[in-house]
Amino acid sequence: MKALVVYVSVHHGNTEKIARVLAKVLRAELLRLDEVDAETSITHDVVGFGSGIYFSRIHKSLLRFVSELPKVNRGKAFIFSTSGFGLGCHQPLRRKLSEKGFEVIGEFVCKGFCDYGPFKLVGGINRGRPNEEDMQKAETFAREILLKTKQI
Repeated sequence: MKALVVYVSVHHGNTEKIARVLAKVLRAELLRLDEVDAETSITHDVVGFGSGIYFSRIHKSLLRFVSELPKVNRGKAFIFSTSGFGLGCHQPLRRKLSEKGFEVIGEFVCKGFCDYGPFKLVGGINRGRPNEEDMQKAETFAREILLKTKQI
């Protein structure tokens, strides 16, 4: 199986930490969004798309990237994110991936440290997240993706 993990991680590296765990378990190529092109992303058997959640939204650059992808026939994808409240807000990305012909085979979300806006006044929320437990859950999720692609 040829796997790719593409991610956007802007502030504290929360999403990058999860992306690294996923890529390791999947033995996937790991690329930041600014390192990948549309052709690379459609030549893999499974592609993970990840982002932090900003004001209840996936990062706009990831949504734009997926909107510009060519349509695929057999692509499998999964979505992952980190957020201050632990809410995925994946619906717009899931919809765009489906429109492009991807079958979304899983979604993962965990809390991440956030000190943006009013949270800065209190020193942030979720300090130390993603933590070891979150990393273990990400590993379990990646193994589930392997099972869904019949590659274990």
